[in-house]
Amino acid sequence: MLLSRSASIGRVRILEYVRSKSSFATALETAARLVTPKVLLNNPVSLVSKEMNTLAKNIVALMGSGHPTLNRVTGYYFEAEGKKVRPMLVLLLSRALAEIPIEERNRITVDNTDVPEDPVYSKPPQSLLFQHPAKSISPLHILHGIKPLNPLTKGPEPLPEDFDRERGILPKQRRLAEIVEMIHTASLLHDDVIDHSDTRRGRASGNVAFTNKMAVLAGDFLLGRATVSISRLRNPEVVELISNSIANLVEGEFMQLKNTAVDSDLTTVANGTQKIPPPSPKLTNPTHDYRVPVERGAVFSQEIVIDTAFDYYLHKTYLKTASLISKSCRAAAILSGAQETVVDECYNFGKNLGICFQLVDDMLDFTISAKELGKPAGADLQLGIATAPVLYAWKEDHSLGPLIQRNFSLPGDVERTAEAVAKYEGVKKTRELAYEYRDRALANLRAALPESDARSALEFLTNSILTRRK
Repeated sequence: MLLSRSASIGRVRILEYVRSKSSFATALETAARLVTPKVLLNNPVSLVSKEMNTLAKNIVALMGSGHPTLNRVTGYYFEAEGKKVRPMLVLLLSRALAEIPIEERNRITVDNTDVPEDPVYSKPPQSLLFQHPAKSISPLHILHGIKPLNPLTKGPEPLPEDFDRERGILPKQRRLAEIVEMIHTASLLHDDVIDHSDTRRGRASGNVAFTNKMAVLAGDFLLGRATVSISRLRNPEVVELISNSIANLVEGEFMQLKNTAVDSDLTTVANGTQKIPPPSPKLTNPTHDYRVPVERGAVFSQEIVIDTAFDYYLHKTYLKTASLISKSCRAAAILSGAQETVVDECYNFGKNLGICFQLVDDMLDFTISAKELGKPAGADLQLGIATAPVLYAWKEDHSLGPLIQRNFSLPGDVERTAEAVAKYEGVKKTRELAYEYRDRALANLRAALPESDARSALEFLTNSILTRRK
């Protein structure tokens, strides 16, 4: 298929960047110029970075509280340089979806007005697609309580009517990008408390800077603000998707805290050191079972155990990392009105990209210093977590099984496991798996989207994930 002149020029410019600076940071900077107006690229009051200028302003407005310390904690991670991959993906994907002819984007209905009296969903005229997201459902004085509102709690200023028209990004898609970053940042605040992290994005983590309790509460507050913003998108399918991604994050964290693929004792937690109350006979709550069936006894092989552990690891990776990315990509496609096949491809793109992203993270934990990474290196083994490099080593050396089962809790376990990872090329094999997921993500993009500058940027970002170092 012949490229359009603009798409060809966009592809050439991106390739020039690849030749000169093949890095993940450069990929983000290049892609950002496709979703950020030129007038804002040099805005000195940017709270996060020039790529995320308007997003950062709106996020701060969305999450503002009436308490100055709470505002300080919730804004802490937005001040530092971060990858901001998730909102960037939503924005670029939204722009790429806009290249699909409007007559082919009629899968779902969209709100007729910003704030309908009742949640009525019907197909709007084309001219209404660029309406701004609802600023409120109930009056703000009800949402915020007794005290009169301060400037931070009034919500973001509306964008100019033609702000995103030429880029094809709908206002609700831009709000979706903001919501996704709020949810992700809340998870970072919580993760750093859970993992006892000292650093994040090159400086003291939230729990160190403000105490564990404040970090947890700030994360909760961000999730609460994000949930309100989700509801204002006024699309039931999108509300369900993004809300469920929050639950996925929690379930993935529990899968990591209690790995039932290698620890079949469901009566204990904390590596068998703490008994938990038995379940009530009045309630039945079915769950996914990743344990090897006990009745097979000595019949089952180590290979079955390891394969089960790998399936468990990939599912945990999806829940913790890929779920938010995949569901936000699907939500962006839904808001665009794209057909079911396109919506599904966008979801699979996010899923495959998210898993690739986490596989690279797990590799970097073994190969990059803490200074380069911006957070503690080698943390996974210290926390008792068996990631892909370790699981690949386990395939070759079955004696690692007991170490994994006891979460590397005995002296020498971490060192022995690290040596096995190096000996059996666990990092190399993980990289090969990441390439597989990268290729799937690229295939999803090409199946879903026509040629455009935005699709080229998405392909560039997808390829660059494998070269990033933080």
